[in-house]
Formats: sequence, structure tokens, C-alpha cells
Amino acid sequence: MDICVFLSAADLDDRYTGPAREFARLLGKGGHTLVWGGSDVGLMKVVADGVEEAGGRLLGVSVEFLAAKARPGVDEMVVAKDLAERKRLLLEKADAVVIMVGGTGTLDEATEILELKKHGHTEKPVVLLNTAGFYDGLKEQFRRMDDEGFLPRPLTELVFFAEEPVGALAYLEESLGVA
Repeated sequence: MDICVFLSAADLDDRYTGPAREFARLLGKGGHTLVWGGSDVGLMKVVADGVEEAGGRLLGVSVEFLAAKARPGVDEMVVAKDLAERKRLLLEKADAVVIMVGGTGTLDEATEILELKKHGHTEKPVVLLNTAGFYDGLKEQFRRMDDEGFLPRPLTELVFFAEEPVGALAYLEESLGVA
């Protein structure tokens, strides 16, 4: 599988980097490709390192103004002209999406894929990896949107909430029929 991971480029503590490293190892060990923002800093670097060390492929999609932070020596690197093109390319090149911890950029990417899915423009599986309860508030907000009729499709059709990396990858493999 080609798995797009939306996540932070910030340097974070072990409660976030440990589970990210575990997911990366599982992804690489499964022979999957990481499709990510291409940065060689922070949590993005942690995940890319883990995938590469475990034998997976790296497909980066950077953007012109961040090209200096792009990871060298990847299997494939694309440089987009702006953030909108970057998001489009990341989603185009992926079979599935995992949303890890992140800031406003990650939240923007997450809501875009859910909006596309809500309107039937994609059926790619989406997992929100709720590391250390980071997305508990967002999960509650999404449930409220669902309960109060703001979503035309049930929340369970839009996103799967995983508390652990192994559950995230298992859901994707099951959704896409990968053994």
C-alpha cells in the first residue's frame, strides 16, 4: 500500500515519537510506501527513518518554500508549487491516509480528506491515530457533528479512530484487502 501520513514536522517528546516510530516500523516491515510531506525534520523525519530502516519505500511531496528541508536520497521526491498542490498530490499518490499528531497544517489536511470523502470524491480509508489522546477533543467534536446531523454520511464511514499504531495499520490492510 501507498500510505499518506499527515503529521507534524515539529520536534516532539517520546509520548508522540515512540508510537510514530512503531507505526513507521510496521509500515516498512509490511513492505508499504510512506507518502508524506517529504521533510527531514521533526516527527516527519522520525517516521521516514523508521519506514526506511524497516525496508519500506519513501515517496515525498515537498513544496517549493520548504524544499531546503526535504529529505535527500528518497525513492521519489516531488516538489509542488504551493500547499494546495502538495495536498492534492499527496492524496493522489496514496491508497489510504493516516492522520498523526500535528498542528494547523495537519488539521487542514485532515479536514480536506474528510470533506472529499463526505462528498464521495474519494473512498480511500482514513485513520486518525489518536496518540496519547491528542485528538480526544476533535473526536468528540466529530461525534457531535454526526449526532446533530451535520454530516451527510455516518462518521464511521468517514474516519476510523485508532488508539494504537497496530490497530491503524490493521484497519488499513483490512479495508484494502492486503494480507
